[in-house]
Amino acid sequence: MDTTPRGRGTAPLRGAALVVVWSSGFIGAELGARHAPPDTLLTWRCLATAVVLLPWAVRAATRLSRRDWLRQAVLALLCQCFYLGGVFWAAAAGVPAGTSALIASLQPALVLTAAVLLDSRRVRPVHLAGLALGTTGVALTAAGDLSSGVTAAALFLPLAAMLSLTAGTLLRERWPTPPLMQTLAVQSAFTAVFFTTGTAAAGHLAPPPTTGFWTAVAWATVAGIGSYGLYYLVTTHDGATRASTLLYLTPAATALWAAPMFTQPVRTTTVVGLLISAVAVTLLRTPPSGREEAGGPDPVRPGRAAGTGA
Repeated sequence: MDTTPRGRGTAPLRGAALVVVWSSGFIGAELGARHAPPDTLLTWRCLATAVVLLPWAVRAATRLSRRDWLRQAVLALLCQCFYLGGVFWAAAAGVPAGTSALIASLQPALVLTAAVLLDSRRVRPVHLAGLALGTTGVALTAAGDLSSGVTAAALFLPLAAMLSLTAGTLLRERWPTPPLMQTLAVQSAFTAVFFTTGTAAAGHLAPPPTTGFWTAVAWATVAGIGSYGLYYLVTTHDGATRASTLLYLTPAATALWAAPMFTQPVRTTTVVGLLISAVAVTLLRTPPSGREEAGGPDPVRPGRAAGTGA
């Protein structure tokens, strides 16, 4: 964790930027679902991202070891391929953007639980309350969507995406990683190959010749680079637990995006779920027992000094 005065001063800015930009990714998924199959959109989004980040990928090719490349391939599979696939296919299956964001926001509960189990930390009562409230908020919103016709199978897609991102987050905290832009570039290259291969095999590679499709690709590309860049930045400076906890706030931001863009009704269950999740964020930001309040190691970063970058 960055404990310098500058680090402390910019932490709220990093957090706010992460919430806004991360939520824009769910909007991009729903925008693209209106113009093309999810694999087509994902492929061209990932190809565009890989091209933008190509200079950093070339630099990484001469600086990373074989082990580094293997680790980045695993992280790309978990944090991008499976995560993005779940979110984009959920949008195509009719899951509202706000609901996908809410299900993804269960990640703090899993990251904190894993940190406690792996590092022998004790959970404070306030954390138990936060986890219970966060889960309740998500359950209320999901129940409202189920009653409106969204199937349980469709809701499983963002749930699987969240589980994959959680696993990748925990691994990234325990593996030495390259500089941020090289990390994004290498993972984007792997992700582009993954989706291009699958989409070509399915016969869906040709993009539709519509302005709406390319607008969605551009939106998803910018949102993707910004989301992962900010997520890894917050994880590096503030710890995985805090980065994941901020995701509880993305449903509210996503709902604000989706309401005017897609004229989606805001259900009472959604509003209640958002309010409950906001309270959960406040509770979960309290450090676990045994962790120093300032300057101590992050509970999911054993053996790494505070402020040690990737």
